[in-house]
Amino acid sequence: MPMLEGVRAMGYVEPTPIQLRAIPLILEGRDVIGSAQTGTGKTAAFALPILSQLGQHSPQPRVLVLEPTRELAAQVETAIHDFARFTNLRTVVVFGGVGYGKQMDALRDGVDVLVATPGRLLDHVQRGTCKLDRIEFLVMDEADRMLDMGFLPDVRRILDRCPRDRHTSLFSATIPPEIETLIQWAMRDPQTIEIGARRTPKDTVTHVIYPVSDSQKADLVLELLKRVNYESVIVFCRTKHGADRVAHLLKRSNHAVAVLHSNRTQREREQALQGFREGRFEVLVATDIAARGLDIADVSHVVNYDVPQHPEDYIHRIGRTGRMAAAGDAYTLMVAEDIRHVNAIERFISQKIPRVKLENFEYRYTALFEEGKPGHPAGSGGRVRGARVRGGYFCGPARRRR
Repeated sequence: MPMLEGVRAMGYVEPTPIQLRAIPLILEGRDVIGSAQTGTGKTAAFALPILSQLGQHSPQPRVLVLEPTRELAAQVETAIHDFARFTNLRTVVVFGGVGYGKQMDALRDGVDVLVATPGRLLDHVQRGTCKLDRIEFLVMDEADRMLDMGFLPDVRRILDRCPRDRHTSLFSATIPPEIETLIQWAMRDPQTIEIGARRTPKDTVTHVIYPVSDSQKADLVLELLKRVNYESVIVFCRTKHGADRVAHLLKRSNHAVAVLHSNRTQREREQALQGFREGRFEVLVATDIAARGLDIADVSHVVNYDVPQHPEDYIHRIGRTGRMAAAGDAYTLMVAEDIRHVNAIERFISQKIPRVKLENFEYRYTALFEEGKPGHPAGSGGRVRGARVRGGYFCGPARRRR
């Protein structure tokens, strides 16, 4: 069977849990909701059963896969293309940020599986270069991220142009109320598959957010480390360049610092980890390579210098502290452009994260300080155990810390 040849060529041997449960349901023609994290094999879970039912090449798209970002769209299209490599089925990806010409040519040549971001797909539909009236299988992937990015109105417009008699699958790490409403409107008696328990921060971790202007992030992290009674700290940065920059800043302030990211040689990474474990380095500055799977005991504090872009990464990052029933603290520095990612994290963990300010720190004004006041988006409510910082207090509606 050509599809199995493609699967073997990609090195698949055993199906993942999401694949074991989703593939039979899709083959039966059922609508499917898959609640699973990234890295669980979702793409194969929907692509393999759909591709196996398409038969021969057809000029108009019969499968539509919606993705929130161009990076994800390109990644998913590549995977589907590889699955179908021993068939005559054609896959095409369309997304914004590039010209229309090559995409229009690809669509004109005929496509079986179309992977797209919502905005660019609507552009093609409105230009008449793509028709959706033959869609048999619709997949909404990373639906919660599409919600975070404000794409749900576009998604609804796209679904309105697809046949109602279709198979629909939706995959999402979380199912917030807005996605539940979309499910009720767009799907028919869907079967829900949940893989892995909903992740929430450990009870032993106190986690708070420090709103700050972008120009003061460096000063704030230095002041935090002055006031914190820490044993060891992991500082997470979004990029390798950012990690190097923060490490240099901390070294200039006489902190013993190790750096961990993918541009470091294997030997350098091993030396950094070993030195951090043995206490020769008090601070480890890392990208998310260090957030998953590392076994480092006695990390008393985690600092998110940059807010993670994916909610799952927040859980993995702050999970480095508060281990083995020991108390741990996690601090996240939030600038204005981080609000969307923080909102996504709070939906994912089903709780608001308290906003705090550092007492006697000379803040420059940022609109983030208005959060939670009348006429501004709500900040965090509720209470939190006192994190181990001298001179910190809550801002917004949360209670002042003693």
